[in-house]
Amino acid sequence: MALNIADLFEHAVDAAPDNPAVKVGDRTATYADLEAESNRLAHYLQSQGVGPGDHVAIYAKNSIEHVVAVLATVKIRAVTINVNYRYVEGELNYLFDNADVVAVVFERSYAPLLASVAPNHEKLTTFVAIPDAIDPDDASDVSSFGGVLYADAVADQSAERDFGERSADDLHIIYTGGTTGFPKGVMWRHEDFWRVLGGGIDFYTGEPLEEFDQSKQATDPRMTTFPLSPLMHGGAQAGLLMHLFAGHLTVLEPKFDPQRTWEIIERDKVQLIFMTGDAMARPLIEEYERKKATGTPYDGSSLFAISSSAAIFSPPVKKRWMDEFTNAVFTDSIGATETGFSGMGMQDKGAISTDGPVVALGPASVVLDEDNRPIPMTEVGKIGRLARGGNIPQGYYKDPAKSAATFIEVDGTRYSVPGDFARIEADGKVTLLGRGSNCVNTGGEKVYPEEVEMAIKGHPAVYDTLVVGIPDATYGQAVAAVVELREGQSLELEELREYLRSHLSGYKLPRSLTVVDTIPRNATGKAQYVAAKEMALADRSAPAAG
Repeated sequence: MALNIADLFEHAVDAAPDNPAVKVGDRTATYADLEAESNRLAHYLQSQGVGPGDHVAIYAKNSIEHVVAVLATVKIRAVTINVNYRYVEGELNYLFDNADVVAVVFERSYAPLLASVAPNHEKLTTFVAIPDAIDPDDASDVSSFGGVLYADAVADQSAERDFGERSADDLHIIYTGGTTGFPKGVMWRHEDFWRVLGGGIDFYTGEPLEEFDQSKQATDPRMTTFPLSPLMHGGAQAGLLMHLFAGHLTVLEPKFDPQRTWEIIERDKVQLIFMTGDAMARPLIEEYERKKATGTPYDGSSLFAISSSAAIFSPPVKKRWMDEFTNAVFTDSIGATETGFSGMGMQDKGAISTDGPVVALGPASVVLDEDNRPIPMTEVGKIGRLARGGNIPQGYYKDPAKSAATFIEVDGTRYSVPGDFARIEADGKVTLLGRGSNCVNTGGEKVYPEEVEMAIKGHPAVYDTLVVGIPDATYGQAVAAVVELREGQSLELEELREYLRSHLSGYKLPRSLTVVDTIPRNATGKAQYVAAKEMALADRSAPAAG
């Protein structure tokens, strides 16, 4: 036995095989179902020469087969590589090459793109096509590059668990989508991943769990959870695994749709949802309010926990949720692929922060000054970089330079420092200010985009926004707002600046405003700042005076 993702899942299987584990649409797989199917796929992968340490790409939307592929891979001590299913040919080529992929489990509708990519990668020799989660009748040809259909691959394989001993040191890699540059593979030891992303440390007390603590709960009444993000995103994957280890039911959908989400919450009596800030929270609450206004509201009474991470959950949107779900617990959690869970804050309707998520730091998390020294948490108001020690990744795959820059040692303690800035608050809490790489230096003053975005989102004409820095002859950089307006609304720069004067210092006010049809975000709702900056540069508004 080891503190290994596969072992932790198998403990839950042994404790409660008949528990429902994953539900997608009208299909439900029990823990025993997942165990049998993942064993079959694991044996097939082994028959194709895939073994410990080999990299298996999973190129699919959310589905039961996606979950099976993750489990099958870790069962044979191979390494999963998460693939953004929106990638185009060049991006797929980069990822498959950078990750040294030898096998790919993919949705059949992606076969034409794989046919173009496959010849470029000699190591990539095994291709398993699973049904498309949205279009299961897709019949794209997989034979041209040696693909095999999932049903054929597992047809004659054993469902038995007859794999060798595993290790807590086995690697689990998550490729970051990031906001800039190429994706990077963050290398986690299985035990470290479990400790900070899989529930191996109690999020509220900081106490470490023992190997069987989660599976012992599997015979208790279980929760129904609903992570709304794609499993290709590390946060959704971590949420899935954490709840599989404890015997919960996880509901998944291949595509985010607000109406469909509420129908599922009502149908399955979902108790806990995970979402990525306003990108999901805003359309969800607007759909809920729309239906309520018809006199036949959705039944969301089962919801008792509503959690947001990875993107801004702005005060105006948060308040609307709290007005509708007065008995639910709202949490903001912070972290990164490079740190795992770093802190959590329960939100109080009477004191919603207008600056950013206010959270209590988790175990081994600190705020570092410019000399990489931990700032005492008594120094309220000080700003520094968030860092986490303890259970952290080994580094970035095949990138020692970036690994050295992100994973640093201070007085014998190794920290992960991905670049998020935070301000120390009273009672040992911090306010997350955003990624330092996006920080705007205007006239010597530092402006954190997420703080300005939070304020802009309070304007009634604004639907979504990103804030970037653009070159400025006078100030070095100028704050630029890229805004998506609500339907039928208009907004001028001076009107926006006047609104913001009661919320922000003068140097933080946008000096240009670019109105766009849609704010650039990836499939998980994460901001795409490079694209936003290009929009601002392509369509500069006249700079504001003063």
